[in-house]
Amino acid sequence: MNLRCLFRRGGVLLFLPAALLSSRLNAQRPPSSAQAPDVHALAQRVDQHYNKLHSLKAGFTETYVGLGMHRRESGSLLLLKPGRMRWDYSSPAGKLFLLDGKYAWFYAEGDAQVQRIEAKKLDDLRSPLRFLLGHTQLEKELTDLSLKPAPNGEFTLTGQPKGQEKRIPRLTLTVTKDGAITAMEIEEIDGAITGFIFTGEVPNAAVPPDAFHFSPPAGVPVIDALPPV
Repeated sequence: MNLRCLFRRGGVLLFLPAALLSSRLNAQRPPSSAQAPDVHALAQRVDQHYNKLHSLKAGFTETYVGLGMHRRESGSLLLLKPGRMRWDYSSPAGKLFLLDGKYAWFYAEGDAQVQRIEAKKLDDLRSPLRFLLGHTQLEKELTDLSLKPAPNGEFTLTGQPKGQEKRIPRLTLTVTKDGAITAMEIEEIDGAITGFIFTGEVPNAAVPPDAFHFSPPAGVPVIDALPPV
């Protein structure tokens, strides 16, 4: 099981060539609101966007390319502070990844067992999104953070997730100019790429009371094990 994020807009690209025509004109011209933010400013907008939320709902499409495989899955994502996350897969139907704050649960309809692991030991590709479940400080979560323009007026923020140096050399977030994450791409040390596109973000979405409670199906044993990759 795996995860992901991207950006786009042409206003900045049109502005830059004009700005290069005359440094004298540039000195007289007031700053353009279309001008791309610097990496620090955009990282702060991401922080501000998510720190004011208590919950978030979105659709997702997940792709995985690596080890001779190419997989595409989709479903809905629900986040709730502090520390809760639910990925319901509609394709394939019946697949679930749930983080209840104490444990992470992995189950797909028809499996012979439920896999469970303590949240603090979780090393799943969806775990980079967990920084959104607390007090977001993107510049402390990713080292060597860099920014590039992307299509549709969006931007990419790329860095290396702290604490995952041996597994994930690169994580790229695609974000809007206002700091909302629309895509995530994760490169693993073996070259595999997991990507996520997020759509239909609903800030402070209503959360059903039992949304983060998992009860194993009758007769299906729970196995404490490392999560599948």
